[in-house]
Order: sequence, then C-alpha cells, then structure tokens
Amino acid sequence: MRIDAHQHFWLMSAREGQWPPASLAAIYRDFQPQDLMPLLKQTGIDGTVVVQSLPVEADTDYLLTLASQHDFILGVVGWVDLTHADAPARIRQFAGHPAFKGVRPMLQSEADDHWICQPGLAPAINALMESKLSFDALVLPRQLPGLLRFAREYPALPIVIDHAAKPEIALQQWDEWAADMTALAACPNVFCKLSGLLTEAGIYTDTRHLAPYVDLVLQQFGAHRVMWGSDWPVLNLAGQYAGWVDQSEALLAQLTSTEKQAVFGGTASEFYRLAHRGV
Repeated sequence: MRIDAHQHFWLMSAREGQWPPASLAAIYRDFQPQDLMPLLKQTGIDGTVVVQSLPVEADTDYLLTLASQHDFILGVVGWVDLTHADAPARIRQFAGHPAFKGVRPMLQSEADDHWICQPGLAPAINALMESKLSFDALVLPRQLPGLLRFAREYPALPIVIDHAAKPEIALQQWDEWAADMTALAACPNVFCKLSGLLTEAGIYTDTRHLAPYVDLVLQQFGAHRVMWGSDWPVLNLAGQYAGWVDQSEALLAQLTSTEKQAVFGGTASEFYRLAHRGV
C-alpha cells in the first residue's frame, strides 16, 4: 500500500480563535474526508494517517470518529495533555481504539526549547511505551537539541520528526539543522517524515532546492526510517496534492524499488502498527 503518513481534517466551527487565520484563505474552510478521497484516488494513495491539529482532546475524538467511518484512515495521531496527572489514564483509554496510534504535543508552540525534557512528563511517556504507542515530534530546528536529549532518555519510545523539523529552506539555512538531524538519526528509535517542506521553502520550491534536505534525511536515517506525507491541507498554501506526489517521486528517483516502497508506505505501516486495517 502507498500511505500518506501525515494529513489533517478540521471543521472551522471547532477552531474559533485558533489557527488558521482568515488571512490564509486557501485553508480557511472545512476539510473533511470527502475532500481528500478524490485526491487519493487520483494519485494512487491507498490510505492515510491523520494527525491532530488542535491541542484539545475533542479534536482526537473527532478524528477517531472519522477513522471509524472511513477505511482509508489507517491511523490517528491525537493529542493528550502530557502534563496532566490523568495523562496516563487518558492515554490508556485512547489506546483502546484500534485506530489510535500515538500522540503529538504541539512542541513548536512552546517557548522552552527543552519543554519535552521536563521530568513531570515521565508518567505519560511511560504510559505511551506501555501501550505500544508512538510520539510525533512537531518541532522547529531550534528545538532539535532538546528532542535529542529526549530521544536518548527514552530509547524504547518510537519517535518521528514531523516535516523534517521544518528546515528554514526559505532562508537557505542548513548547517545547524543538518548537524542536529544527523545527531538524531544516530538514535535508532527516531524516524523522520518527508512532509511539509513546500510550506517552508518560500521561493525555493523547485526540486533542485529541496533535494539537499531530502537527500540528507535519506542518507542519515535510511529509507526504513523515513516516511512520506502530504501535510494536506496545509500543503495547499504552497502547492497541490498531485503536484507534491509527483515532485516527491522525482526527489526519491535515486532510491531502489524496495526503498521507495518503504518511504511511500512500508515505514509508516511498521512505525504506526497499521495491521488492523490489513496493511
């Protein structure tokens, strides 16, 4: 199966005062399964992992309801307040749903670059591991050293870096990001998503400018720890679904058939344990 390992759904009625603002007209509307299904059919994508986009449990409940209604939704990455005393219980409760695969705290919004390293999160992190769940790291480049410390502290926790940590492609920044990603790749429990790059690229959205970032991720992590994602509908700010699929194929053209199968589905299937839908 070809799997989109990172996409979103949302209803604007649930997002009052939350991102996206009205100024982002391309994504300032509802996005539901019926909007994505034609794009999946057009591009030959068989299933998806849908990821939370609001830091409230109601968003997770909404996504799990959609997963129960649509077989193409293979997994849900939700949100739990990891700082709350009942976080372990909430994690175990969500883990009872076959589509629930992990959590994503919205680390990019935290002013403390080492927020994830606070000792008070240990009960929640231990509950994730006990429930065989994973951790999506929504981080910016400045937060990678903190994520490295966290990954080393919990070597049994499967971690995936969303959007390759949003490298500052538009500013042509490279050195620190490349060094920090290389260090994280040395942790065998850390994976990486090739997603969200177009929205970080500014005017540098052509394959030639994206290739160095994609190549570094592939060289350091290896295809067996890299998964492709669209970041739809956020993708609409910088491109189109079919266009990103085609561009990704070009960016991965140097890979073997087996490696491409890993990036376009195999890695996500193993990382998120998607066997409940026959993957």
